[in-house]
Amino acid sequence: MATPRTHALMYHDVFSDDPDESGFPGSSAARYKLPWPEFVAHLDAIGRVVTGPPDLASGSWALTFDDGGASMIGVAAELARRGWRGHFYVTTCRIGEPGFLDEAGVRELRRLGHAVGSHSASHPDRMSSLSDERLLEEWKTSVDALSELLGEPIRTASVPGGYYAPRVAAAAASAGITVLCTSEPVRRLQRVGGCLVVGRLSVRRSTSPGDVAAAVAGKRTPWL
Repeated sequence: MATPRTHALMYHDVFSDDPDESGFPGSSAARYKLPWPEFVAHLDAIGRVVTGPPDLASGSWALTFDDGGASMIGVAAELARRGWRGHFYVTTCRIGEPGFLDEAGVRELRRLGHAVGSHSASHPDRMSSLSDERLLEEWKTSVDALSELLGEPIRTASVPGGYYAPRVAAAAASAGITVLCTSEPVRRLQRVGGCLVVGRLSVRRSTSPGDVAAAVAGKRTPWL
């Protein structure tokens, strides 16, 4: 039996004038932020090649968004307009800070029909270097905060900073997470304990609409 695959894209923030207006500030973070016209061009290109709605774990395609920046309200509305469901991963200690979603914004993501998950509590610089105890604390603190805020279990998450190791997934599973997204460009779905591990293609400012369309269509080149 063939190993199931999915084609998941990892976006961060979208901005109108200044990359620092949403999400983490600075030049390193800005490499992953798109101006609104470019982001819409990405979605238009994707729409021309897909034949069904996004679904993270079905072997189809998916759109995911890390950090929980303030621009996610506009992103969520744009996806909803197209009939697409996104996966939004929120750094819970940043909720309500300048440039990030507040509690009402996180609730609005769910009201629009999107999935909300954890992006850890504090967004550690190197998640995979943390102790087992600290890993569990990061996941559990974040999951508990989002569960209380939304009034529902939180079962999905993404790894901050791109530092993944199987023990990160094992800790996530212990916190009740059943689907964990990484920043590794791997299309094959894997399992670590009770956690489904999903690789993603990281979208940068330099990534073209043609590249993301080819990625969700299953072309090999963007994933290499």
